[in-house]
Amino acid sequence: MKHWLTWVGVFLMMWGWFEPSLANEPVHYVTIKTNMGNMRVMLYNETPQHRDNFLRLVASKHFDGTLFYRVIENFVIQGGSQDSRNAPPGRHIGYGSKSEVISSEFVKERFHKRGAICAPRQPEHINHFRMSDISQFYIVKGRVFTNDELDILEKRVNNPILRDLREKYYVPHVEELNRLREEEPRAFNELIREIRAKIDLEFSLADHLKFTDAQRDAYTTIGGLPDLDGDYTVFGEVVEGLDVIDRIAALKTDRNDRPLTDVVITIERR
Repeated sequence: MKHWLTWVGVFLMMWGWFEPSLANEPVHYVTIKTNMGNMRVMLYNETPQHRDNFLRLVASKHFDGTLFYRVIENFVIQGGSQDSRNAPPGRHIGYGSKSEVISSEFVKERFHKRGAICAPRQPEHINHFRMSDISQFYIVKGRVFTNDELDILEKRVNNPILRDLREKYYVPHVEELNRLREEEPRAFNELIREIRAKIDLEFSLADHLKFTDAQRDAYTTIGGLPDLDGDYTVFGEVVEGLDVIDRIAALKTDRNDRPLTDVVITIERR
């Protein structure tokens, strides 16, 4: 019986229906050192591929000597690209020749609040499967949002989905519904319930947006970038040194968003 239950668990994990408890997993930390101050980062166990590959790159000194090369106030500070190491002033920096891509790990409970560390990626027309480039990273600065602004973001995503579903399930029955409303009210109600059930089911399965209470609490207090949720993997967060993000984000930059004062990175596991 015990062996049978073990194989059932393995089968369910293969299909993504079951996840083992992470309660006993050790917590992993790294320190990002810069000439603007240090940030201590906790890596999430819920994103094990990103955690393990990031730790591997840290151990190999992959990030040491690279720059925070893309800095946009109220947005992100991005660094780690290999082509930023020893780059002369004015050089455009982007995806280095040693980029490493892994599968995305989107976790609803891990989102783009201020201080989140995340994996960038190439645009979808190049990167169809939204693979993460773990050879560099960005840290969220963002801004504080109101609940009304979050409502607008939800509607911006959800309304087109609902419009398409109504076109699919409601519009073909308009004439029939008009007739039933007058002639057979009971049949009218049954058909309306059937249409609504189909719309609700398909909407629930669609890639719609619904901010959780935790997201709303974070975005309306410490701030972040709710627009990016579900598009980029969040694999950790800054637990000490949030003020360093602010200092770096406030730096003057060139036309490529590179700081005029180089911000050099060293990362240690601790």
